[in-house]
Amino acid sequence: MEIAFRGETVVVTGAARGIGQAIARGFAERGAVVWASDLLEAGLKELRERARPASGGRIETRIVDGTDRKQVQAFVAEAEGARKAVDVLVHVAGGVRGQRPLPIEEVSEEAWREIYDANMTGAFISTQAVVPGMKRAKAGRIVVISSRAGLGVSLTNIQSYATAKAAQIGFVRQLAHELGPFGITVNAVAPGFMRTSPDYERQWQSYGPEGQRRLIERIAMRRIGEPEDIAHAVLFLASRYASWITGQVLPVTGGPQF
Repeated sequence: MEIAFRGETVVVTGAARGIGQAIARGFAERGAVVWASDLLEAGLKELRERARPASGGRIETRIVDGTDRKQVQAFVAEAEGARKAVDVLVHVAGGVRGQRPLPIEEVSEEAWREIYDANMTGAFISTQAVVPGMKRAKAGRIVVISSRAGLGVSLTNIQSYATAKAAQIGFVRQLAHELGPFGITVNAVAPGFMRTSPDYERQWQSYGPEGQRRLIERIAMRRIGEPEDIAHAVLFLASRYASWITGQVLPVTGGPQF
């Protein structure tokens, strides 16, 4: 089985580090023209330096606020170019935005919206921007990076994060039915806990050696996942081999956890 994207246009949001960076590199290494966006300029620079495009692939990076509709629409229009269509959208942007868990009665509306908008509203805005072109092309792949938190209880203990990740899954299932007649598939990948950002590294360190050991022992594969584990799942869902898979959530967690 060869998974290749030669000449295809791929948009990856939240591509500056961790999962997003691995996904962007994976597509470029398989021939795609990758348009990678984020607010972290240093991370986008690292992406360009680490990427090893092949088979005609390349990476274009842009600083984009994924919750700003005008910025996202301009970015997608640039990515579409003369073809007027994006082949693949992978929405990765989100996270906990530097927040720490608080009792629900102490969470401000501003704090709630910051996380919810980065994860769920960003997915909505990015999808809305690429769909017209995909409809014209009568083809497209949309993959949203949700989380194991969307399928259960979040280890972050942050209510808005758990809610946004669950909402992404509902969004994916609904859109799969709406967009299927146009040849567009919509799926989600739900990663388990990973040390992919300063926020998650701080969470990991807070467990201490004993808590870290217990977390790993609850994972069937007995290891923390790597960004490439998620990238490989995304590459499959975006490929022609997944043309009859839509509205699904693929947990990539190292196996059942208890």
